[in-house]
Amino acid sequence: MLSATQLGQWLKAHNWAITLAESCTGGGVAQAITDIAGSSAWFHGSFVTYSNAMKKQTLGVSEHTLKAHGAVSEACVVEMAQGALEQTDADIAVSVSGIAGPDGGSDEKPVGTVWFGMAMTAEVAAALSHPPIKAICKHFDGDRQSVRAQAVAFVIDELVSD
Repeated sequence: MLSATQLGQWLKAHNWAITLAESCTGGGVAQAITDIAGSSAWFHGSFVTYSNAMKKQTLGVSEHTLKAHGAVSEACVVEMAQGALEQTDADIAVSVSGIAGPDGGSDEKPVGTVWFGMAMTAEVAAALSHPPIKAICKHFDGDRQSVRAQAVAFVIDELVSD
């Protein structure tokens, strides 16, 4: 497992900055990042958009997306990441939306379902030979705190491994 320190070193080495759009993690990724001294050099901030209203108002997630797909969906995290990237001068934006539990799950989206989105500038995408938009769904086991902790760790690991 990689650390937020390694994420920072990777971003700093490329002269890139990151911003976040968090829902189910409630700012947990931002906390992990800001625990690192000097993170302001590569971390521009985080939007904690727990409610659908905030996802729409702050990040520009469409009402259609929320009604057709829900907040825990590929479409939603893509729009969250794109909105966060547009609102800042960061090079990479990562979004997280999921069902940490213990309630809120369904047969289609059980507790532990977490969607992640990543948007990046064209320059970063070209440098990484990476699509500018990406979404990944993961299913984590455990209680609420465990699901959230696994989601935070996944964001950091996924970014550095790309």
